[in-house]
Amino acid sequence: MRNILIIGAGRSASSLIRYLLEKSDVENLHLTIGDLSIELAQRKANGHKNATAIALDIKDKTQRMSEIEKSDIVISMLPAHMHIEVAKDCIALKKHMVTASYISDAMASLDESAKANGLVFMNEIGLDPGIDHMSAMKVIDEIREKGGKMLLFESFCGGLVAPESDDNLWNYKFTWAPRNVVLAGQGGAAKFIQEGKYKYIPYHKLFRRTEFFEVEGYGKFEGYANRDSLKYRSVYGLDDVLTLYRGTIRRVGYSRAWNVFVQLGLTDDSYVIDNSETISYREFLNLFLPYHPTDSVEIKLRLQLGIEQDDIIWDKLLELDIFNPKKIVGLKEATPAQILEKILSEKWTLNPDDKDMIVMYHKFGYELDGEEHQIDSKMVCIGDDQTYTAMAKTVGLPVAMATLAILNGKITTPGVQLPITKEVYDPILAELEQYGVIFKETEMPYIGYNPDKLI
Repeated sequence: MRNILIIGAGRSASSLIRYLLEKSDVENLHLTIGDLSIELAQRKANGHKNATAIALDIKDKTQRMSEIEKSDIVISMLPAHMHIEVAKDCIALKKHMVTASYISDAMASLDESAKANGLVFMNEIGLDPGIDHMSAMKVIDEIREKGGKMLLFESFCGGLVAPESDDNLWNYKFTWAPRNVVLAGQGGAAKFIQEGKYKYIPYHKLFRRTEFFEVEGYGKFEGYANRDSLKYRSVYGLDDVLTLYRGTIRRVGYSRAWNVFVQLGLTDDSYVIDNSETISYREFLNLFLPYHPTDSVEIKLRLQLGIEQDDIIWDKLLELDIFNPKKIVGLKEATPAQILEKILSEKWTLNPDDKDMIVMYHKFGYELDGEEHQIDSKMVCIGDDQTYTAMAKTVGLPVAMATLAILNGKITTPGVQLPITKEVYDPILAELEQYGVIFKETEMPYIGYNPDKLI
């Protein structure tokens, strides 16, 4: 049998493993599922005859290389910074490799070695990055094939709570890595191009500069800018495009309320709060407010940020119980961001019966035969349950499909790469539709950034 080594059996691996096991008899596959937690690996193997669960310590080079050597292809679902040692072993042992993570400089440096050994190192084949690349390049290539010239490309993606599980005022719950949500947008100004001009949004302004759009059947959403929208400009062949903007999706109103935390300094991860273990939530909030002999924490916060008591933002803050003097932080040497994450996790953790939702939206503007056109492409995916979430489905399924395509010789171009070629994106996007990951493309009047064009 052909052996697939899967390193990492976390949440994102659920749909990936199920897909490959369902194909295992027909495709003659055996899965070796390795994780530091043997119990987690066993749960994902689920007693299947074509799966073996093992305890795998990625830092144990002897064990790691032994398992890689026994495989035909390796899937790494580890945190991004841990891929590189696996990748080096795959070069040494001449094994193909697939990850859902961004291509790091270290991974990119292996490109020549991978090509010299005829190895496919497929990266960024999850959701975002992954499905965003494939669905975007499909439309961009179609526009170019009919002679069109790209003018505008916008792309938004977000992991949200499904409408039937949306039961808080923020219209949001953590569906993935809470820490990443708390730290979103930090580390430098957001950068993009708008109508041919470079634009920058500093972090403290990021959540007040949002774009809005509608998704039929699901209502209105907002998007705030990703830190670097220009990262894929050359990769997509969009060096001459007038507008290029990538962003993160939330429900309308989330960003304005989140901005309260940014302005107070609660999202800062650069220093430790003294006595963080013993202070209350109320005391934590008061650390960032000026002293006043008589005003309450609530009054000081409203005055400092100009929040009226009938503003929905105020209700959102109250819902988080952030003013509670009896709740203790209980975290040693914690940063403001870590404390905020704890507070939010109490309110934004998915309940056992909750479902998550992925929303992706692309806008393409192009010129053809002297006329301007626009295509809107939208995708909504709802999770099945807490194991087979929309996030696990959209991250894991493309990884699994690419792995099988490489094994079957359908993806053959060697080297460290993204899924931006037809040999990769055409079959995978087509198969994803069978699993409910469907993009609806609509021809629209071209607006660009000048709404007056419609008048």
